[in-house]
Amino acid sequence: MRYTLIIAVFAALCVTASAQSESRDQVMNQIEAKRTELSALEAKLLAPSDEDQAAYAEFLKQPDTGLVRLLPRETYDKDKKLTIRGGGAYYSFTRRTHEYGFGTQIGLEQDSFSVTFAGADYGMLARVGDVPLSAINLENPALNFLASYEAVVEEPQARSEYRRFANGIKVGDIFYKTHLPAIINNTYILRGIHYSDSDVLVAFRVVQKDSDDSVIILWKLLKKYPKPELARAN
Repeated sequence: MRYTLIIAVFAALCVTASAQSESRDQVMNQIEAKRTELSALEAKLLAPSDEDQAAYAEFLKQPDTGLVRLLPRETYDKDKKLTIRGGGAYYSFTRRTHEYGFGTQIGLEQDSFSVTFAGADYGMLARVGDVPLSAINLENPALNFLASYEAVVEEPQARSEYRRFANGIKVGDIFYKTHLPAIINNTYILRGIHYSDSDVLVAFRVVQKDSDDSVIILWKLLKKYPKPELARAN
């Protein structure tokens, strides 16, 4: 009788433990489902409108082009309104992702574009005005400086270049900086240098600005350079 009772209690405990385990698994499944649902909702929030997609459908048939929305960092990232790292304020033209830290080449904050990021990575951008994106190619004189620029390979030089472009430099009639105001119907050129990841030349145009201060940019990748490697300072 005594042993029968012990066995019965043990069996009941096993059933309870199994039920608890199944319950935790069910909760985990629900979390995964909610995460998937949330990611889909965030993708909708980041997506350009159907009207914008239709307006640039012909341009987007070309290779290495895209149409993306950038959300203002001060609104969506600082308050952690989204689960995506960076709050939808950043974008990588090579990896085609808003997730910050994956070859990120541009950001939006306080109505300004930025190409300043962590580490020794650096970049520069210039505004060429109300010029059609189709008119921007490697033969365009506005691209001479960015197209021929050689990425530095020593860490002290990279940090020096970072500071130099943060202050801004003028070459001919064009001013190159790490931050520039985001102006509707204006075209920009950008060089993004990310060591051990990518080095690219991109042109983009601000085609829309919405009530939440997010912007839609139409872009095309003009050139990929060999992946830069950085010699770290001892």
